[in-house]
Amino acid sequence: STQHENILEFMGAETRGSGLNMQLLIVLAYHEKGCLCDYLKGHVLSWPEVCRTVESTARGLAYLHDELPGKKGGVHKPVIAHRDFKSKNVLLKPDLTAVIADFGLAMKFGPGSCPGETHGQVGTQRYMAPEVLEGAISFQRDSFLRIDVYALGLILWELASRCTAADGPVGEYHLPFEEEVGPHPSMEEMQDMVVHKKVRPALRDVWQHHPGLAQLCITMEECWDHDAEARLSAGCVEERAAQLYRLASPNAPVFPIPDSRITVLPSITDLQLPAKESSL
Repeated sequence: STQHENILEFMGAETRGSGLNMQLLIVLAYHEKGCLCDYLKGHVLSWPEVCRTVESTARGLAYLHDELPGKKGGVHKPVIAHRDFKSKNVLLKPDLTAVIADFGLAMKFGPGSCPGETHGQVGTQRYMAPEVLEGAISFQRDSFLRIDVYALGLILWELASRCTAADGPVGEYHLPFEEEVGPHPSMEEMQDMVVHKKVRPALRDVWQHHPGLAQLCITMEECWDHDAEARLSAGCVEERAAQLYRLASPNAPVFPIPDSRITVLPSITDLQLPAKESSL
């Protein structure tokens, strides 16, 4: 597929050695800031920086999830599900624009194709959607895309948790569910927490006092909805994030959103949102 600025660039591949000593090397673009997970451990972000990272992360995922027609009606880019989406697989450019990486578990779907034989319970347990933890995934294309969106909601929470925009001090960085189940949860612990108790990472009360963070909280909750079919699309998250980014950084570049992804959303131009009580 054509290179996209929010997808890690493939530079080339080569083999070294021969026989049993042969090595296949894949050369990828280098991003010195590293992955989002490690960056958040040592840095806090301003609200405009959060908006930039959220918008570019969602834009990259929406690109993966889109099917883009090629010339003369041929398929230029199939729908791709990442299947191991997490902050460790999001790299950062110098301006904190996101680049999605690590497609070792990714699946592509051509027109009218079905996944075929595949294992549904893959990925990182902490970021697994409830239907994956339950082993109840429907092996349809859209089901795999909704699993990515669930993980996107958790990444948004990670970004919000290290944002300086809310009142009071910014807490230490924690992985999603780390405060609930610790750093190395078992599959059974994640199933109990996410599937049976329907727990999600806690939304801090002070986030509701910042109009932009309050909107981001709404988006998180609609990404990690227990009902997979009720979750937003990555394209919808991209559009919402683009609105927030334009408001936070009026001089920021505007990226066109394909007409096929435009969704009618409640206006957030004034961002006068009522305080929203969290049920979590």
